[in-house]
Amino acid sequence: EVQLVESGGGLVQPGGSLRLSCAASGFTFSSYSMSWARQAPGKGLEWVSEINPSGSSTQYADSVKGRFTISRDNAKNTLYLQMNSLKPEDTAVYYCGMASSAQRGQGTQVTVSS
Repeated sequence: EVQLVESGGGLVQPGGSLRLSCAASGFTFSSYSMSWARQAPGKGLEWVSEINPSGSSTQYADSVKGRFTISRDNAKNTLYLQMNSLKPEDTAVYYCGMASSAQRGQGTQVTVSS
């Protein structure tokens, strides 16, 4: 059974940083591209970033490019999202998942507010 558990969210001031983690199990993590998506209040799911199985290639939405960094540790079956220079518009529930699947974890709330 595929399990994805996001963590690391919280309340942070504008300009601050957070690091999200996603612990994956139930599949061969190192064989899959992984992604982060987010859903702001009252809005649809927005794709944020993707990383290939080896971690050698990454992609970002224009809204986060230059501020967010996706990475992975295949030995630990863990996906990360380093978020810097956070803005109020980054407030959302953040989800991880396999890039080829709609399945997501329960999400972790990120709130950017002064």
